[in-house]
Amino acid sequence: MARCQLTGQIVQFGHKVSHSNRKSSRRFAPNIQSVTLASAALRRRFSLRISTRALRSVQRHGSLDAFLLATNGARLSPDALRLKARVRKALSAPLPR
Repeated sequence: MARCQLTGQIVQFGHKVSHSNRKSSRRFAPNIQSVTLASAALRRRFSLRISTRALRSVQRHGSLDAFLLATNGARLSPDALRLKARVRKALSAPLPR
């Protein structure tokens, strides 16, 4: 099953409705893309499989770190919550001299 690693968006099911109003099952799959996003706080890149909707949200916030910190934890997947905790910890640590 396709699942976005940031938002946890999964395949949904519904009906295809014909002109004569007959209903048959269909799937609504999220548009999953493999992308590499950089984290400035962690100083590394992450290869993620995310939906294009999540990618637009990341771009709107400006960076992966800003997206994770601004998004409510209830809307993030478990993988994204762990990444958010790592980013928050890296930003709160004092800078090395």
